[in-house]
Amino acid sequence: MPKIVDHATRREEIAEALWRVVRRDGIRAASVRTVAAEAGWSAGAVRYYFPDQDGLLSFAMDLVSRRVTARVSAVSAKGSVPTIVLRYLDEVLPLDAERRAEFEIWLAFMAQAQAESGAGTLHALVDRVHNELRELCTLLINALAENELLRDGLDVRREIERLHAVLDGLALHAAIQPAHSTPTRIRQLMRHHIESLLGVTVDPTP
Repeated sequence: MPKIVDHATRREEIAEALWRVVRRDGIRAASVRTVAAEAGWSAGAVRYYFPDQDGLLSFAMDLVSRRVTARVSAVSAKGSVPTIVLRYLDEVLPLDAERRAEFEIWLAFMAQAQAESGAGTLHALVDRVHNELRELCTLLINALAENELLRDGLDVRREIERLHAVLDGLALHAAIQPAHSTPTRIRQLMRHHIESLLGVTVDPTP
């Protein structure tokens, strides 16, 4: 009986091999040849799925985005609105090995996109992921506002911008100084930020 090949799984395996190369050696080292060697495949087999490097890089970046989106979509809606908001934020912060790897890949792709002078497919993908995070911040701040939980006098649009900036900053701190910016510390700081918007204490229980 002929062997059934799961092409979607194969493509993801190649993308994961690219992630490992990028994290270890940098994005400039992620050629078809090096990714094939990392995956234990021939270069020809990799080119069968990804005829050019741009297609491989685009798929690898898109896979990061899709996996984050899947986690965010699976967040439990049980509990108070502020507690649910914090759960969503947990999923986009580098708080464990999987999320740290995703953030390191994101940083590498972002740096390469900037090096390409803001043009091309890679820059468009980085831009899209950035906008998706902004959309999440908008959703969360609007949820607090619609439930009349924000302190009086706060500007919703400004708080969306601020939450996005806090997310980016905490993620960078966790990547640059993980011994200091531990998952516990990052969660505390994010909870304190949300509490500053509400004027009340939020239950830290997940």
